[in-house]
Amino acid sequence: MPTSYYERAARKQGYRVIAGLDEAGRGSLFGPVLAAAVVLDPDRPVRGLDDSKALEPERRELLAGRIRERAAAWAVGGADAFEIDRINIYQASLLAMRRALDALRAQCDYLLLDAVTLEVSVAQKSLIHGDALCFSIAAASILAKVHRDAALRAWDEVFPEYNLKSNKGYATPDHLAALSRLGPTTLHRFSFEPVRAVSRYPVWTGYPEPAPEQRELFACP
Repeated sequence: MPTSYYERAARKQGYRVIAGLDEAGRGSLFGPVLAAAVVLDPDRPVRGLDDSKALEPERRELLAGRIRERAAAWAVGGADAFEIDRINIYQASLLAMRRALDALRAQCDYLLLDAVTLEVSVAQKSLIHGDALCFSIAAASILAKVHRDAALRAWDEVFPEYNLKSNKGYATPDHLAALSRLGPTTLHRFSFEPVRAVSRYPVWTGYPEPAPEQRELFACP
């Protein structure tokens, strides 16, 4: 179970605005990866925080509401399927976290992250299985998951054949069967092999390197 140990340790070192960050949707075949940044208020604790994957959906929704109400600051950021395909899912996850951090209405001086490091000029600590160890990361994992689930329910209304409201875009048997039968939508991640394998069209892999005499055509002003 997560605790406040890492937040308290950071405060003993003199840090005051401590944000936990985590992402949701990294392994999905469809749609964006979302990340959340949360600065918990030690004077307004949220009871029952845990790794979002260990919580039932109704419990996650309840806790998400409490986090949004009681946190000193929180924000959500994302990277869409096109960015994922262009820069890879790992880099897109980091991009989503940086966007969440940029959107916070607080200037953080310390970050707690789940097994990653951000290239930002803020002191930080990366924890393996951080969402199961640290309150702030657990809170971020809950917000990211709840916001992404809501996005997938909305996309299910656009693409009902894929049952996105239930499988959330992951490689479940029903989703794979729909992909095999219908092919991918424009919001599937073509850089993921199960999507690429059932595409009826050639998958774009980037512009070729231009010949030397053509470089000026591709140059930025």
